[in-house]
Amino acid sequence: MIKKQKGEMGMKEPMSHIERRDRELPYISDESVMREQAETRRKLQKFNTMDFSDYEGLSRMIKKILGKTGEKIFVNPPFYCDYGTHIEVGENFGANYNCTILDVAKVVIGKNVLLAPNVAIYTAGHPIDPVARNSAYEYGIGVTIGDNCWIGGNTVITPGVHIGKNVVIGAGSVVTKDIPDSVVAAGNPCRVLRSITEEDRLYYYKDRKFPPETLDEIEAWAAREGY
Repeated sequence: MIKKQKGEMGMKEPMSHIERRDRELPYISDESVMREQAETRRKLQKFNTMDFSDYEGLSRMIKKILGKTGEKIFVNPPFYCDYGTHIEVGENFGANYNCTILDVAKVVIGKNVLLAPNVAIYTAGHPIDPVARNSAYEYGIGVTIGDNCWIGGNTVITPGVHIGKNVVIGAGSVVTKDIPDSVVAAGNPCRVLRSITEEDRLYYYKDRKFPPETLDEIEAWAAREGY
């Protein structure tokens, strides 16, 4: 427990380390914090050892782990997180193999977001100063990802980052700063490379264009879905 602070009306009740964590204040992973993590680890153990071909079972189980989800989501095991309850994902969320989300603080992900293999989202961190770090104090600062984003494989997203909507993050990126809407960004550190335009709809990979009949199908689907 944190020492009491003297206020105008007398001594304030101390905040628990769970309360400090949830307010994005420095906290220590004491027994109460570790008990929360232990419950999640039991669920993850079950999820990560399920039959990988049991798609419906995997979907049901991951919804028991995450705090808030859309109806249609899918996560390929193995998947790792600290609490799960601090993670919110929208409709049509998909995470490929070996996704890690350290959700000490809130992670809020919009609809139609795809995470490629080995994506890591870190809200957790430790002080730079070695004395402060060795005192066992740590912190969590929330991360948000907007709708319609594709995060490339082996990307790392660090504490406090906000990624806008309609964004593509290139494989192997380390995202340390906010990324605006409707751009392609990549690199270490991640930086904006260019805007996403209507012309991008003509291509499925680099200079490879969709066949005309496929474009017609995409446009018809977009009209039905209200794009």
